[in-house]
Amino acid sequence: MGGTMRLGLRPTVFQSNTEEAVIRKLYGDEPQVLERHRHRYEINPELVEGIEAAGLKFVGKDEAGERMEIFELDNHPFFVATQYHPEYISKVLDPSRPFLGLVAAAGGILDDVLKQDLKKTSHDF
Repeated sequence: MGGTMRLGLRPTVFQSNTEEAVIRKLYGDEPQVLERHRHRYEINPELVEGIEAAGLKFVGKDEAGERMEIFELDNHPFFVATQYHPEYISKVLDPSRPFLGLVAAAGGILDDVLKQDLKKTSHDF
């Protein structure tokens, strides 16, 4: 067990064409984020082009640009998925950015949240 697992804190790099991505805005338009991983499953790279043609956009990849880490669905209030585990750093009064976006979208205030300064200096592990 664990031989093929991606474990620990790893960077996810936002792609150059993702300036309008909601999840990137939630992370304060940073070029990359550090999040904790614990998984062994990946998206088959041969399927990426077809998946994106259907409307899912891979907005974050690993530092080598080979593994898909974050995707969003175009023209949806908040349809975001991450390969990492944002719940590992989420706190009630300081939610991880994906959870902040989900709750804000459900409450109808996502646009208001995105207008705030969302830059964060570091995670408090």
